[in-house]
Amino acid sequence: MAGVGDLRVWDPIGPDELPEVLAGMSGRWWLAGGWALDRHLGRQSREHEDTDVLILRHQQGALQDALGGWDLHAADPPGRLRPWGTGEVLPVEVHDIWCRRTTTAPWSLQVMIDDAPDGTWRYRREPRITLPVDDLDGPASTDAMRVLAPEVQLLQKSKGLRPKDQSDFAAVVPTLEPERRAWLAEALRVASPGHPWLDAL
Repeated sequence: MAGVGDLRVWDPIGPDELPEVLAGMSGRWWLAGGWALDRHLGRQSREHEDTDVLILRHQQGALQDALGGWDLHAADPPGRLRPWGTGEVLPVEVHDIWCRRTTTAPWSLQVMIDDAPDGTWRYRREPRITLPVDDLDGPASTDAMRVLAPEVQLLQKSKGLRPKDQSDFAAVVPTLEPERRAWLAEALRVASPGHPWLDAL
């Protein structure tokens, strides 16, 4: 069995390549991460180390079908990669898939898995925070590619407070529509009372 190689070696797929790469996926997917926020801004605000996509847990089989022949690894447990076997249903605690075209290629795509039973998305760190799946589509979405709503992406980034997350927050918050800003503020109050971002919302 091939090893996972150097986890630092990435040659990420560009966002504009994703519709072609995932053309065979029957389920929904969204451009996520920093690139999603840049699409919302309409410009590239910083360098990006990887490319992130979000899918829903019940559509993981569709992802495997779309990336047939790729080398796919599950972060199981988080922080350690293992091969994701064809047809395997991932445990509920697995939320990240690393993807590369071959076993010796650099990593090129990270896929995040969220739960959305009955058409309702749930924030995995605080399941009281919910949103209709249709509302995950941000204003930068197009017919070719859904882009994750900026307020949802900022919520996903709110735990770590890495420098790049702080930079993303500072760039994006002034552009949020009032209802998106209000949703993020309420979500942070529920998930992280006293969060430092609340002062800016």
